[in-house]
Amino acid sequence: MLNVERHIKILELIGERGKVEVAELSRLFEISEVTIRNDLKGLHKRGLVRRAHGGAVRIETVSVDPSLQVKAALHADEKQRIGAAAAALINNGDSIILDSGTTTLHIARHIKDRQDLTVITNGINVAMELLGAKGVRLVLLGGMVRQNSYSAVGHFAEDMLRQLSADKLFLAVDAFDLDFGLSTPNPEESRVNQEMVRIAKERILVADSSKFGKRSLSHIVPLTAINKIITDDALATETQAELRARGVELVLV
Repeated sequence: MLNVERHIKILELIGERGKVEVAELSRLFEISEVTIRNDLKGLHKRGLVRRAHGGAVRIETVSVDPSLQVKAALHADEKQRIGAAAAALINNGDSIILDSGTTTLHIARHIKDRQDLTVITNGINVAMELLGAKGVRLVLLGGMVRQNSYSAVGHFAEDMLRQLSADKLFLAVDAFDLDFGLSTPNPEESRVNQEMVRIAKERILVADSSKFGKRSLSHIVPLTAINKIITDDALATETQAELRARGVELVLV
């Protein structure tokens, strides 16, 4: 069998099963495990599969951009725990950024009692949650409002961020892949997120485990731009090990 034919068959198997193992492929194609590992390494470099311990797994893609109401109903318990853990990192006197989303909304619900806190956000839902919190100084970014996400995007929001600075960014995303990094279905949202990352001293990803191992249309930043990740304890052990090996502080809740 030619290399190309073998690669096509490997991709078909991963598409059907979600993952493949080196030993199994070696027996199937009657070639050495070294050759199979090289095959998987090449497919990984081309962004067609993701290497995993002992084999490879399918790369999931996120192409839809569901409404905020739909997102709120998904993994609600995990998001609540992540929000509480993230809020515990916020001190009186901090300046923080909360991007739009349902996980960051849970953070907002836990910080209403903070004093001398500055919150920068492009999320109308986040801003509404913090209205009336006497110790919170709220900076709401302007721009075109995305109806399904309640977020402000565009050059107005980006220009405002370029004039600001923050101690901590809490960023929620639709997809995270170890090699591709953080991504979202909406290019305008990704550009605002990129500016948020640029002006924050500490960048913290807040995302439930269902977001991991996936890619979406618009790249935000690579993993190296993130200092800490807060997620739930259902995250795959292989992913946990790889994140820690790459020097990322990982908090499981």
